[in-house]
Amino acid sequence: MTSNFDNMTLEEIWNEIDVRLKEKPEPYKNMNAIYSIVLLGEDGGQFGLKFSDGNAETIIGTPDESDCALSMSVKDFKKLLGGNLNSVASYMMGKLKVKGNVGLALELENLLKKYSF
Repeated sequence: MTSNFDNMTLEEIWNEIDVRLKEKPEPYKNMNAIYSIVLLGEDGGQFGLKFSDGNAETIIGTPDESDCALSMSVKDFKKLLGGNLNSVASYMMGKLKVKGNVGLALELENLLKKYSF
């Protein structure tokens, strides 16, 4: 099942991410990382993802700490979730900004590809 993100608010998208992650925990069972994600543009905001000991938590707002901070447009974030954005190419073109562990940014893209958004 894929979602039509164009008709969803970011809060609805994050709720959908939360549901999908909890339905299928296997892909992140060994991940221990906290992501801070700033989405720019209309309906933008600050969000987070926390993976710890086989659990996933979505955060609306800024996490207290993060291992990897990402910044991108809302439009590009929706493309990333849909599997239509290459994070390396976006990083090289300046569309995706990463602070902290760049390897974790790649790991997040690979993780998201394992879900149908």
